[in-house]
Amino acid sequence: MATSETDIDRRQALAQLVIGAVGVASMPLWVESLVAHAHAEAHTHAAQAAAGASVWSPSVLTPRQNEDVIALTELIIPATDTPGAKAALVNRFVDRVLSTADAKERSEFIQGLTWLNDRCRARTGKDLGDASGEELTAVLTPLTGERTAPADDAPGVAFFRAIKSMTIAGYYTTEIGLRQELGDDGRMALGAFEGCTHSEHQ
Repeated sequence: MATSETDIDRRQALAQLVIGAVGVASMPLWVESLVAHAHAEAHTHAAQAAAGASVWSPSVLTPRQNEDVIALTELIIPATDTPGAKAALVNRFVDRVLSTADAKERSEFIQGLTWLNDRCRARTGKDLGDASGEELTAVLTPLTGERTAPADDAPGVAFFRAIKSMTIAGYYTTEIGLRQELGDDGRMALGAFEGCTHSEHQ
């Protein structure tokens, strides 16, 4: 399949995002710390994903929550002409990060996922994992504007920022993300990620 100019532009933009990592300025402290931890764990996930699928079950997420995470991460990086987050096993990466994260960060993430699932159920009558892409997009769109979202939506805004960053970290360190999506020839690597700079997390 020929590569279009749009595909090239998309991949160049994604490459810049990967190389520059994900900005963490103004994130809640738990999000900032969890994102830093996710980047530290990303290369371990890359090695596991390269080894291929095996018998696996989540250690932190419930089966229902795991399905919700699959739906969210696949919406963030969907399959197009290249595999998406589901094929890259990003849900396993999220569960691994949570299993090795601090208890507070893990609790905040699960609370955020629960909040978002409740919002989805209220808006669509479905859990996150059962909603269509269009329904999920409608639920998530109000959470993308940090400055315009109502104060009551703060838990959802913080959670969505966390899972977006974790999805990017997990996806773009795998063979699928680097080679198939970005077209990396083996020379590109994730840039240095300084992580959380708050004294509380040093």
